[in-house]
Amino acid sequence: MRKGRTALLVVLATIPLAVGPGSPTAAGELDRFRGLTGTINIAGGTAHVPVMTEAARRIMTAYPSIRIAVAAGGTGVGVQKVGEGLVDIGNSGRALTAEEVARYGLVSVPLALDGVAPIAHPKNPVTGLTTAEIRGIFAGTIANWDEVGGGSSPIHRYTRDEASGTREVFWKGILGEGPVTSAANVVASNGAMKSAVARNEQAVGYISIGLVDDTVKPLRVDGVAPTQENARNGTYPVVRTLYANTRGAPSGLAKAFLDYLGGPEGAQIIRQSGYLPLR
Repeated sequence: MRKGRTALLVVLATIPLAVGPGSPTAAGELDRFRGLTGTINIAGGTAHVPVMTEAARRIMTAYPSIRIAVAAGGTGVGVQKVGEGLVDIGNSGRALTAEEVARYGLVSVPLALDGVAPIAHPKNPVTGLTTAEIRGIFAGTIANWDEVGGGSSPIHRYTRDEASGTREVFWKGILGEGPVTSAANVVASNGAMKSAVARNEQAVGYISIGLVDDTVKPLRVDGVAPTQENARNGTYPVVRTLYANTRGAPSGLAKAFLDYLGGPEGAQIIRQSGYLPLR
């Protein structure tokens, strides 16, 4: 788990360290950006933000002539914006649908493996739930924490909108595509979910494992801790792939950026951000 990370919207414009292309910082993997200039605009899945912002920081530090803007917004926003040509890279926390590919001509690049964890407030005495209990909570048939071993207080549910990749994975992997009560509060991003649960001792929600920190408590599912290591070894099954999407095959700066993330230094950034590199 990572401490104190809540990145919802980051626009990187000016890096104070202006290191030239010939410096040691620009060596190795960053050499692919030598001679390139311009701007990369990125938006979409909030789980991607820590990875994208750290990669952007390193690139812009080495090559100040390159500007990289990273925004969140969720999977639906990422797919729509890249499809409409508003950004160069649109991030998604799920695979593209056939309709999205056909409509926009999108190409996906898989970047990392991530799990999705149910979370509660750190002061909540409940440390784990069964799949059946989680389904009952989100369907609305379990309404009080004392029904699942907690104190006597109403359960406040938080969920994501239907365009969210995180929601889709949680809905399919844990809820079994079952109902979500209309009484659930809908939040816009992983960061908003974490903030909402961190402020509410009666809350339950779910976020990307890579964004879990000490402001929320990940809940065991059927006795299994939702950690990236358990996601890697298959013990924890609620996992998804994080994708970067481009309109048509990536080229120019966007290709260099995605190739960088697919290399050794990119893998290091992905691990440091709490995810598991795929390439």
